[in-house]
Amino acid sequence: MIKKTTLLSSLSIVLSMGTMSAQSYEWISSTENNTWQQSKVKLQTNTGCTPLLEVNGSENGTVFKAWGTCFNELGWDALNMLPRKQQEIVLQQLFAPGGDLKFTMGRFSMNANDYARDWYSCDEVSGDFQLKHFNINRDKTTLIPFIKAAQQYNPDMTFWMSPWSPPSWMKINHYYSVRSDRNQNQMSPLSDVALYEDSKEKNTQVFPQQLAVNDYFIQDPRYLQTYANYFCKFIDAYKEQGIPISMIMFQNESWSYTNYPGCAWTAEGIIRFNTEYLAPTLKKQHPEVKLYLGTINTNRYEVIDQVLSDPRMPETIEGVGFQWEGGQILPKLRAKYPQYKYVQTESECGWGSFDWKAAEHTFGLVNHYLGNGCEEYTFWNAILYDGGFSGWGWKQNALIHVDSKTGTATYTPEYYAVKHYSHYVTPGSKVLAYKDRGDKMPVMIVMTPQKKQVVIAGNFNEEAKELTVKLGTRYLNVTLQPHSLNTFIEK
Repeated sequence: MIKKTTLLSSLSIVLSMGTMSAQSYEWISSTENNTWQQSKVKLQTNTGCTPLLEVNGSENGTVFKAWGTCFNELGWDALNMLPRKQQEIVLQQLFAPGGDLKFTMGRFSMNANDYARDWYSCDEVSGDFQLKHFNINRDKTTLIPFIKAAQQYNPDMTFWMSPWSPPSWMKINHYYSVRSDRNQNQMSPLSDVALYEDSKEKNTQVFPQQLAVNDYFIQDPRYLQTYANYFCKFIDAYKEQGIPISMIMFQNESWSYTNYPGCAWTAEGIIRFNTEYLAPTLKKQHPEVKLYLGTINTNRYEVIDQVLSDPRMPETIEGVGFQWEGGQILPKLRAKYPQYKYVQTESECGWGSFDWKAAEHTFGLVNHYLGNGCEEYTFWNAILYDGGFSGWGWKQNALIHVDSKTGTATYTPEYYAVKHYSHYVTPGSKVLAYKDRGDKMPVMIVMTPQKKQVVIAGNFNEEAKELTVKLGTRYLNVTLQPHSLNTFIEK
């Protein structure tokens, strides 16, 4: 436990908004071996420090709407390795309004994603343009029970979805992946020629270094319209299960040329499918479902600008979703296209380390996306077991780690990084100001719907750091420990 005399030493934050300001704040601090330590700190009327941020409560910041996570098959498997009582505790902490993380939103994939057990789709019958063989039978044994378990703790959850790959017969290579991999899939290496053809372009400063020259989805009107209908049948099927989908995106990571389920699209193909097929079909069959462009995982600004600058896009999409490298171009795109809503769609998953470095990385990502106007934030795997291996062989992190041998769950450092935000920044909170993580000190100031101020700050440096933020006319003086995550909440 940090002593109070140390807490009062040097972080300066002015906290005064007339009657909305309290005289003391609760301070929650986490370090690698000492998480969620709680103490109190009183405000001061002056300080000799120069404020790093300055707000007065009248700022027109983004109103935050939802925290969420993805429902994946391997997460369901991990949850079921725990005793029933422990399962209930985990679900309560993730989804209940009074739990730790307070997730109110869920994402899941249409057809298999890379954290499915293996490849499947809802209709693998080649040439079934009438979708007579469409079904969600597999989802009824995995994803749907997972989602319903979460709904027991929050019946008002909202949901959105995107595919990783269309049914294999709708693609030019007739396979679920984009590229071959002799260790991870059965795709013929001869099919790889379709990705770049004779293109020699390569740019190591961007992702991807080379752009696909072909749409991997067959650009025939019959296929395009069938796929738009497929989205609507999926929405219908989940609605029948009591899981209403309120938003969709046409494709996960069009710019990841993967050996697991994926689909490469060109800018022209993206525009064509969304404007001419998906949006009109959705408007006719499911006008209540929003269409966003995403998920964007490329930092090639010119590609996304080409799509968004099409004159039909404002009538096609309501918003844009970003993840991975896409977050780098979020500020520039938001400045040019302020008419859209912006969301973060998948928090970066790491490499199965489950360590403090991953926690700091996630903490900084949340600061970046919320600070740059994202109304929603979706985490990837909430729970995985053992090494966090995917169905295609690599490792990823999760918020909760399960030991399959002992049937026990551990709350990872990343779990606490998320809790420092989501436990207090509830839906309806307004982001007043932020400082990005350039000097390893991300800071954010938020006003909750209850008019309580929340200050969230990290120090990822090797030494203690002073921080000064001005909020109105009062100051809070504290020193941030090295490699610490901190939240201050108005009492």
